[in-house]
Amino acid sequence: MTKDRIDRRFAALKAQNRAGFVAYVMAGDPDAATALEILKGLPAAGADLIELGFPFSDPMAEGPTIQRASQRALAGKMTLNGTLDLARAFREGDQDTPLILMGYLNPLVNKGFEAFAKAAAEAGVDGLIVVDCPPEEADPLSDALEAEGISLIRLASPTTDEKRLPAVVRRTSGFVYYVSVAGVTGVKEADADAVAPAVERLRAAAQLPVAVGFGIRTAERAAEVARVADAAVVGSALVDEIESAGKLNENVTQKVLSKASELAKAVRSARQETV
Repeated sequence: MTKDRIDRRFAALKAQNRAGFVAYVMAGDPDAATALEILKGLPAAGADLIELGFPFSDPMAEGPTIQRASQRALAGKMTLNGTLDLARAFREGDQDTPLILMGYLNPLVNKGFEAFAKAAAEAGVDGLIVVDCPPEEADPLSDALEAEGISLIRLASPTTDEKRLPAVVRRTSGFVYYVSVAGVTGVKEADADAVAPAVERLRAAAQLPVAVGFGIRTAERAAEVARVADAAVVGSALVDEIESAGKLNENVTQKVLSKASELAKAVRSARQETV
């Protein structure tokens, strides 16, 4: 089934005239069992798609929040194979919600692209975002993923100019991920007025939906982005809840899912509100 789930989900969102809410969490944060509980609870909390990060020791595009999540996951012995195990366990109870893995190239190289693609397809993974894989060097990975029906989802940013854009959208499927701010995750806030023309440009170039992330931490900001994009991606705000709940000895799963529900409601209702 793989990437068909992504296409069907975005078609359903378009029919409902609303943006999707994409929730990001890190595999193994704060531990494997709790991460699985959170994963299983996200669809009911309103997540239309889920991004599942696999930890890496040098997550260069991440801000402090997700860097710490990666460190917690690695300290708990989470690996790429462990991430695939989480995906498989999630898929056993959910055949509908698109699941996208997000991470860095080194663990994929170590596993081997073909071996990874086969294992990911078997686990029910629909797409992959690789932060540090330039389009010009992505053909071997694209070949392996396409053979298994998995989407390679590329990142575009405010610095992606007209000369660069064709390379970015080539062999992209599922959707395009627009990084709304220059810099790392979870630090700056997205500006919906600046995002809107960029989304239109990417839609036209790729003929695909555009999800916007890297600068959405509040329900208000999520709603603003949801009015102009096909999906709003939130990661650091959810991961913050994991960290704070752990420090306060609160129920981590409940706190994360409550935050996800708040954000999902804002995204779902954004286009019905008076702007």
